[in-house]
Amino acid sequence: EPIAIVAVACRFPGAPDPDAYWELLSGAVDAIREIPDDRFDVDEYYDPDPEAPGKIYTRYGGFLDKIDGFDPEFFGISPREAVWMDPQQRLMLEIAWEGLERAGYSPASLRGSRTGVFVGVAANEYSQLLNANSVETIEAHFITGNALNVIAGRVAFALGLEGPAMAVDTACSASLVAVHQACQALHSGDCDMALAGGVNVLVSPASIVATSRARMLSADGRCKTFDAAANGYARSEGCGILVLKRLSDAEREGDQICAVIRGSAVNQDGASSGLTVPNGGAQQRLIAATLARAGVEGRDVDYLEAHGTGTSLGDPIEVQAAAAVYGAGRDSKRPLLIGSAKTNIGHLESAAGIAGLIKVVLSLQHEVLPQNLHFENPSPNIPW
Repeated sequence: EPIAIVAVACRFPGAPDPDAYWELLSGAVDAIREIPDDRFDVDEYYDPDPEAPGKIYTRYGGFLDKIDGFDPEFFGISPREAVWMDPQQRLMLEIAWEGLERAGYSPASLRGSRTGVFVGVAANEYSQLLNANSVETIEAHFITGNALNVIAGRVAFALGLEGPAMAVDTACSASLVAVHQACQALHSGDCDMALAGGVNVLVSPASIVATSRARMLSADGRCKTFDAAANGYARSEGCGILVLKRLSDAEREGDQICAVIRGSAVNQDGASSGLTVPNGGAQQRLIAATLARAGVEGRDVDYLEAHGTGTSLGDPIEVQAAAAVYGAGRDSKRPLLIGSAKTNIGHLESAAGIAGLIKVVLSLQHEVLPQNLHFENPSPNIPW
């Protein structure tokens, strides 16, 4: 059965809510900026030489405002405990609440309901900051404040939700796999409504130093997806969720229906030329499996919101895999349109997929496809 998206909620770089996110996308806004002072002193770590040890060769990324802003008592949490809570927990609490309100539900009314919580998350940088102090200062709240599984469990506990609650870590696909797991739980009857999405927060220089050492980042902080100048991605943060129900339930109960998920599937790249290198064949097989489940022909799909990190290796593999499946039997007068939200807000890592999915939901609602930014010259590595 199709799954209905009955609401979306988000906080992304330059966009504190879905309306602002749509204004950013439709206005072709570049939300990348210099690393803010409330994270760390960028001048201390910046060095344009990518070979410099312990340094970062970019000053840019996608960041939220007021990452330390949180009203713990609203959620029944003491200020003392809140200090030990990963900001990703705080963000997910707020966005989950907003999502339910946008769906027309009083969160308090769902206590005891079979509502699931599925959260894509891959790292906790806040614990690195807390660990920088003496271990003698650590309080018991450190455990529940920094375990990744508690990001989902905290929402379920605060709202009294009794469906499945789980954190999903599959790296950059985590939030999309969380949506897939939520759809499966709705299909199996494990829950009657689900909150599904992802979160990512950047507060430590260590991971930016590591990605700089791996030469993964773009020095100017822009994801130049599909362009000849593609040279890496910008690291970004944010949080987004979907409120999901079985379509028949949503229709019967009079919910607004923002969009419908016809099918989903998941696999792994398996053996490729490197641990972080995609496998085009595996991607083709996954797309074909998803289309089959959805009962849709590839040639009938109008638009693909791509992963599109803006790398000279990954982009061509992804586009060629898409072309092989979506291009078969296609009318040349009706080409497949592709784009990536990363060109606006950077790579949100464990929240990247949900940022792209929410972009598509908003595009359907407004009947407009936003422009793909930083596209000047088509990549010569892609056989357009």
